[in-house]
Amino acid sequence: KEDALKDLEDLVKKLPWTDPLKVWELNNSLKKKKTKRKKHNLQSTASKEKLNGDGEEEGRDQKDASEQDCAQNTAGVEPVSGQDAEKTQGVASRNGGEEEEEDNEQSDAKDELQAGSGSETKAGDGKTSEGEAKVLKFRVTCNRAGDKHSFTSNEAARDFGGAVQEHFQWKADMTNFDVEVLLNIHNNEVVVGIALTEESLHRRNITHFGPTTLRSTLAYGMLRLCDPQPTDIIVDPMCGTGAIPIEGATEWPSCYHIAGDNNPQAVKRAANNICSLLKKNENKESSTSLGIPLDIVQWDICNLPLRTGSVDIVVSDMPFGKRIGSKKKNWDLYPACLMEMGRICTPGTGRAVLLTQDKKCFAKALSRMGHIWRKGQTVWVNVGGLHAAVYLLKRTWERAEEKRSFW
Repeated sequence: KEDALKDLEDLVKKLPWTDPLKVWELNNSLKKKKTKRKKHNLQSTASKEKLNGDGEEEGRDQKDASEQDCAQNTAGVEPVSGQDAEKTQGVASRNGGEEEEEDNEQSDAKDELQAGSGSETKAGDGKTSEGEAKVLKFRVTCNRAGDKHSFTSNEAARDFGGAVQEHFQWKADMTNFDVEVLLNIHNNEVVVGIALTEESLHRRNITHFGPTTLRSTLAYGMLRLCDPQPTDIIVDPMCGTGAIPIEGATEWPSCYHIAGDNNPQAVKRAANNICSLLKKNENKESSTSLGIPLDIVQWDICNLPLRTGSVDIVVSDMPFGKRIGSKKKNWDLYPACLMEMGRICTPGTGRAVLLTQDKKCFAKALSRMGHIWRKGQTVWVNVGGLHAAVYLLKRTWERAEEKRSFW
């Protein structure tokens, strides 16, 4: 069996398989015919294996009456070999007709093995998988955000999947897929991509979650927006469970990250997440880890224990006023935060990337803080179904030590 299977594998490598779909359909049709024949030839598996191994020699050299039963049993298998031999010859003719006799012998050996033993399914599946090597299995996953769409996510995924199948001749499979096609629809924008990981990375590096834990993917995007440079000092004054500083310390280890929060429970969760990350790094390196460039402190956002002009970048997820705080409190909190962030940021080169859903309050506070902050860019994001904004602010050259009346 092993020799016949090895010969079959060698044969398959020589064939061009220029049209794998046709080969796959041909193999399936032959499998059905073999199944029908097997119902009529109810012989034991052991006797078929023994007779099929010597079928050709018995047909040529031995014509005794004592071997007639063996010849009859073999005759019930030979038609399958003949048809499969014609199929193999048809495929081999595409390759220029080289070594036809040798290929037919290998095909006969393989067909006898398939028809006469319980390993028919395994060998058949092996050859079918070779024929389907070029036919990828795929799935379309649709993520949609917007209220003015006349279709659902499932309908978009279905229609787009049909177009992909028609164009690439791939096979749709929702569970055992080789490629996952991502269809992201945001209002009037459509982005098509291919998933590079088996599952979403939005929870990487986080083990202890809070009520407003930010997705790690969004935290990475905010950090990348401010373009950190080596030796930069990056501060998150309202870190929560530490998603932003942990992501920054992982992806930008040449920078120094400081995180803090006024809630002791949030500081404890962030410290636990840092410990989990250190343990994971130790397991990966199987040696003593050098640590990560990150410290966590409990402080007051309106009175940070940092020197004036000592910070290069401020990145923070500000309270939306829904789960944490309130919209009313934001009217006093936002301008005080912007003032204190402006004090610790380096004049002229300092940058801030702030996420908030309370856009009206933030715009008002920013207009009052226009002497120290200039809005450079706004990126709209979807945070748990909420339409939020990420603001990129640039520090002006004006000093910010003096306290001003905000409203």
